[in-house]
Amino acid sequence: MIPNHPVSSTRTRRHRFWRDQLRRFVVWNAALLVAIALSLPAVQSQPAAVETASAQVNVDGRELFRALSSKDFSAEQRVEAANARLQNAAQGSGPAEIQVVERNGLPVITLNDKQLLTVTRRDAPEGVSLQEQAESWRRSLEVAIERGRRERQPSHIRWLLLRSIALLLAAVLGQRVLGAIFRRVFARAWAKAPDGGMNQGVPGSGFLPRALLRSLQVAVWIAVAASITQAVPVTRMALQRLRGALSDSLASPFLPLGERSYSVLDVIVLLALFLALARCLGVLRQLLRTRVLPYTGLDKGSQVAIAFVVQYALLCIGALVLLQLWGLDLSSLTLFASVFGVALGLGLQGITKNFISGLIIIFERPIQVGDFVEVGELQGTVQRISLRCTEVMTLDHISIIVPNAEFLESQVVNWSHGSPISRLTLPIGVAYGSDCEAVRTALVDACQNDPAILPEPPPRVFFTGFGDSALNFKLLVWINQPMRQYEIISDLNFRIEAVLRERRISIPFPQRDLHLRNGSLQLSLPPELSKELTDLLAGRDRSTRVAAPDHEQQTKD
Repeated sequence: MIPNHPVSSTRTRRHRFWRDQLRRFVVWNAALLVAIALSLPAVQSQPAAVETASAQVNVDGRELFRALSSKDFSAEQRVEAANARLQNAAQGSGPAEIQVVERNGLPVITLNDKQLLTVTRRDAPEGVSLQEQAESWRRSLEVAIERGRRERQPSHIRWLLLRSIALLLAAVLGQRVLGAIFRRVFARAWAKAPDGGMNQGVPGSGFLPRALLRSLQVAVWIAVAASITQAVPVTRMALQRLRGALSDSLASPFLPLGERSYSVLDVIVLLALFLALARCLGVLRQLLRTRVLPYTGLDKGSQVAIAFVVQYALLCIGALVLLQLWGLDLSSLTLFASVFGVALGLGLQGITKNFISGLIIIFERPIQVGDFVEVGELQGTVQRISLRCTEVMTLDHISIIVPNAEFLESQVVNWSHGSPISRLTLPIGVAYGSDCEAVRTALVDACQNDPAILPEPPPRVFFTGFGDSALNFKLLVWINQPMRQYEIISDLNFRIEAVLRERRISIPFPQRDLHLRNGSLQLSLPPELSKELTDLLAGRDRSTRVAAPDHEQQTKD
């Protein structure tokens, strides 16, 4: 079995990271498109203050024209009955004769001699007479009814089925063509190593073209789905009712702020824009860390700090710009900010403490990304520093999430702070009677030719004292790879044992001598045990005395 090469595993993790980023990017794009699609009906329902009192006349979900409210009736009351009769006429097969007659000095549109709609002066634009407006509406209604009946014919339904299949095949073909074009244009970004990693040395070089490709493919499928559903009267009417219901429920104002009131849809759009801004700034932060800051010559910790500051500074500025474009008066948020501050001080003490600790760590930099640290019983390498927590990779390759406050409130050993050079202490004991100078030479020789041990400062040996069973020494060595300290200590112990055994210097084990005074040992036993032992010994003496005469008699015979 061939072990994984470190470079290959790194590229695989890099590829998996950017694949997850791409998946999230597509999800956020889809959510943003849904939010925009939901916002369109609301915009159409209230394009201006003049048209707020209008209602649409439609057949099979297609809007034909809008009627305004009259002196006696609202716009909805005027078009409600007309829409129902027009829909019945489009679904039926009987005669549908639409005429314009004059009643009470106003043109009236009728369907089979039944009144549909009266054209008032408010319905006609400036420069258009009432009769001309009525004739224009009549022609639109005739075309709509004829189209609705034609779309319900079996021949037209078969044609729609073939058209839908053709559109689906075209969407599949278009998706493949787009993929081929992008792979040809961005061939370098699509090039991969045999292990699945990117051939380029800079990670994420293929992220932007892949994200653009996925966005275009999603747009193609949305366009095909919209074309198919708009071609069928049933689905078109269902979508219109759905948009109307969503528009009525989501576009209703519920949140008064300042001089304006905001609807649920306004809040959804604002949140979608915030999420899109956060995702874009996250991508920008990764690009800064991988493609810009490495060429500045700064250390890794400084690069992370600069990318972090740029991301959150742009996020604050972008949030203010979005709120201003959204029409929110920021002065109206004063009360909300004061309440939020009280909540941070009372209910979110732990989160606030970790947040402030994260800012201190990022700017003061007592620990940095790549440092080997020891917090309590935890030892590992710092992988990522965020506002709330820090990710530490242990020597067992397990990611531990440590709250930032732990690094400021507890004792932290940073083996890499300032300089990665650190000292290891190895205690060694040898038997009494050993040559101390020979022991010193053997320990120093065991450190020679070991690449993990630094030649400067040189290894040193200290005679620390006389133990119960051994002469105690300490070997001091210096290393520049603190995360490998356990491996280095193990290898050095192997070398020391081999050198001492080769030079016949014994390593003792604990020994104890027991001296008995007056040749006797007194034991203190419980009374019950003493009685049982006495009875046992007494019984053995009696059996011995009984057996002795028998033996003497046999001897005489």
